[in-house]
Amino acid sequence: MTDSPRTDVWPVRTDRLQIRPMSAPDVDAMWQWRRQPQVNRWLGLAPATIEAFRERYLAPERLASMHVVELLPADDDLAPVPIGDIMIRIGDGWAQLEVADQAKGVEAELGWVLDPEYTGRGYATEAIRAVIDVCFGPLGLRRVHAGCFADNEPSWRLMERLGMRREEFSRKTALHRSGEWLDGLNYGILAEEWTSTVRGL
Repeated sequence: MTDSPRTDVWPVRTDRLQIRPMSAPDVDAMWQWRRQPQVNRWLGLAPATIEAFRERYLAPERLASMHVVELLPADDDLAPVPIGDIMIRIGDGWAQLEVADQAKGVEAELGWVLDPEYTGRGYATEAIRAVIDVCFGPLGLRRVHAGCFADNEPSWRLMERLGMRREEFSRKTALHRSGEWLDGLNYGILAEEWTSTVRGL
């Protein structure tokens, strides 16, 4: 069972970015970076048409988990520029039956995509750091985790920069649409680790 993230904690601003819940009109902007081959080769699904893409991401449950990353303009009179998206899927931790109620809605799976035009400037790290702050702050979660193909080096290096721990390296467990079985990586971090080792500087 998963829950949609609370909406009262958004938007969140960093020095350069704003992260806010996605709305239906944002889906077409998201298509512009997600349709690019260097991006969609790593995605779980890469719809071939914008119509199929809209059908997938306008589904209420999926839309509710999506957030837009916007670059803040130097001029306050200009609108922020969408440059990426972040999934925040809140779910239950595993628990024995007697204590299952205490494990509901306590962790989040994250996923992110940045427009290739804006990579290499630290925007993804800045955005995910802000999201983890929200997860362990206002949302009160106990654990955040994310996964990627082992060949997707920019993603796992970002997780390591943020202090996330490599929890699993799985050999050829993920069938890529190319037909090749690829290695997978999973990373995680606990609230107390984030506070003590990452944010407690």
